[in-house]
Amino acid sequence: MSSTLSSPSRRTLLAAGVAGAATALLGAGPAAAAAPKPTAGVRVLTYNIHHGASGAEVFDLERVATVIEAVRPDIVGLQEVDRHWSARSQWLDLPEWFSERLGMRYVYGANLDLDPLVPGDPRRQYGTAILTPWPVKSSSNILLPKLGTHEQRGLLQAEIVVNGSRVRFANTHLQHNDAFERRLQTARIRELLGDDADRTILVGDLNALPGTPEMLTMTGFLKDAWTEVGSGDGYTHDSEHPHARIDYVMHSSDVRAESAAVITSDPLASDHLPVAADLRVDKGRH
Repeated sequence: MSSTLSSPSRRTLLAAGVAGAATALLGAGPAAAAAPKPTAGVRVLTYNIHHGASGAEVFDLERVATVIEAVRPDIVGLQEVDRHWSARSQWLDLPEWFSERLGMRYVYGANLDLDPLVPGDPRRQYGTAILTPWPVKSSSNILLPKLGTHEQRGLLQAEIVVNGSRVRFANTHLQHNDAFERRLQTARIRELLGDDADRTILVGDLNALPGTPEMLTMTGFLKDAWTEVGSGDGYTHDSEHPHARIDYVMHSSDVRAESAAVITSDPLASDHLPVAADLRVDKGRH
């Protein structure tokens, strides 16, 4: 885990609705009623970055970083993140690159972990990452059920203290071409997070449409922020011609969603559009 340059000040919610530009991503929402407990605002972003390339395989990490930076998130969940993987991402350590570029800490979950092509070089890894400028207390990556020769998937978790509130943040990327396997994976995620999860946020590319059996597993114990406060279809894939909602921000019942938006500021930065949400989390011991 890398270190950040400095701790951020408390962020305020951005006014205005979704208007294509990330600087106008989230509506202010209605005024909140008096809360029985102190709460903290947490802005999260989920983004399948396609190893830093557009759908046409134009590799440009700066474009991805610019999209993230404009949102000013407290926590980011990235999927399809290379680490010394291959020439497609110039053999770079992408989580380290984003950490340095954005001034954030990171944790990484290597779901694929291969020997280097040249002895002595770093291991070739592919998986998910979490970025945050806030303190990370702990993290873990647990591999999810896999069938046959399908790609290994995982659930990356981190305990993060944001604005004085402890948050359990989980990031995942489920199997893209096997609904039965996704059902096994979502069942395992429910087991790992627990039906009584508290102050929990899960994001990711779930590769499943709303209402499918695998998503019913997820909404059986977590709330879908888009369903609660999003406007429109919420389509995120593909980025140039969006026709499917497969990227999600979800949360436990003690977390309140205030706004959610699909970020359309640069559709060519990846083959997915990112989703941002403003959430409110009870403060507690950490």
